[in-house]
Amino acid sequence: MSLDGKPALDGKNVLVLTTNYGTEQDELEKPIAVLREAGARVTVAAQKDEPVQTLVSDRRPGSAVQADTTLTQATADGFDAVVVPGGTLNADQLRTDDDARRLVSAFAEAGKPVAAICHGPWLLVDSGLARDRKLTSYPSLRPDLENAGGEWVDQEVVVDTSGAHPLITSRTPDDLDAFSAAIVDALDGGGNRG
Repeated sequence: MSLDGKPALDGKNVLVLTTNYGTEQDELEKPIAVLREAGARVTVAAQKDEPVQTLVSDRRPGSAVQADTTLTQATADGFDAVVVPGGTLNADQLRTDDDARRLVSAFAEAGKPVAAICHGPWLLVDSGLARDRKLTSYPSLRPDLENAGGEWVDQEVVVDTSGAHPLITSRTPDDLDAFSAAIVDALDGGGNRG
């Protein structure tokens, strides 16, 4: 809660980018829940206007999450941050999706926070947003991020404010508490410092 009694992120809008199959369940649902609890309005943009079938550990079926819009229809306008969950299948498709690349690039160009977890940073590689940034990811992505010009570190959450936009990255579902808290902090004014 803020000093005036309103939720800390009252009036903030967050866009989550996903495919319709293969997103890691907790990496989609937990940040959404934390952001909503903090008062943010969260919109899920998927490739199709259909439910998102999540997976648990890339293998077992997870819950279905309803998409609010499509990647094609979505814009960065009116949103304060973008979140990219992982899941190997999701991230591998998302990184080559023209609309997903357009969207994360638009958030970056507007100076808005870009957050990605686990395999989600693959989208940063294909969007040119890893270059000259400190970030983390699922360990197997380290060579991809380094080859894209990023500085990979092994930390639960990395908040890089050295560029034109805050970049928030985490490694695995085990880091979701720190990842979600860093997004809230960035939206509440902390991520724009330094």
